[in-house]
Amino acid sequence: MSPLVETATLLADHTRAAFCQALLDGRAWTAGELARHAGVRPSTASEQLSRLIDGGLLAEERQGRHRYVRLAGPEAAALIEALASYAPATATARPRNLRHATRLGAEAKARTCYDHLAGRLGVALADAMIKRDLVAADSGLTVTPAGQAWLADALGYRHPAGARRPLVRGCLDWTERRPHLAGALGAALCAEALERRWVRRIGTGRAVRVTEAGSTAFEDLLGLRVDELFRPSVHGEG
Repeated sequence: MSPLVETATLLADHTRAAFCQALLDGRAWTAGELARHAGVRPSTASEQLSRLIDGGLLAEERQGRHRYVRLAGPEAAALIEALASYAPATATARPRNLRHATRLGAEAKARTCYDHLAGRLGVALADAMIKRDLVAADSGLTVTPAGQAWLADALGYRHPAGARRPLVRGCLDWTERRPHLAGALGAALCAEALERRWVRRIGTGRAVRVTEAGSTAFEDLLGLRVDELFRPSVHGEG
């Protein structure tokens, strides 16, 4: 069996796919937490998690008697997010209930995608950085000299020489169907946004909300008007 087929087979299962999508929040989960999230028995969760670990999509950490799992790295997260973006629109158009609809609506506005920002906010941040010539999109995404200076001044980040992780790359957003920013730049921006409380997590999921401090910071740093970004359309939440 080819590696491509093996990976596709791993994700062609509702339980394993649910685990991977939950882990896109960038945090480590216990097997019990993932079992409750997917609505399966702990023994089933343990078996499916072992398959994902053996397949290289997840990594395992142990602390005492507790077993934690997380996505194996940015490449695994990019794969999961990209596959989700190719799902037919009808696959996510029918929420199961009001709670599910509320969660999907919040995630569509702003969420984490592993260690960077996604959703309408993530795509808008990418657009704003391109508009300000901090990121160039002529032939793939690259950080301009002005963008590297901005990273150092605004976020205190300098990309280490010889780093394996690219400074920036596009990650196809599964709700917006357009790229948001991943790579070291996306991770630095997300980390600072959480650290400085420009965004705050909503509950225990992937959704985040922009705070008043964040609205001010995004406008000052990138000219992004968050109030306009999330303004409801005439047909409801847009």
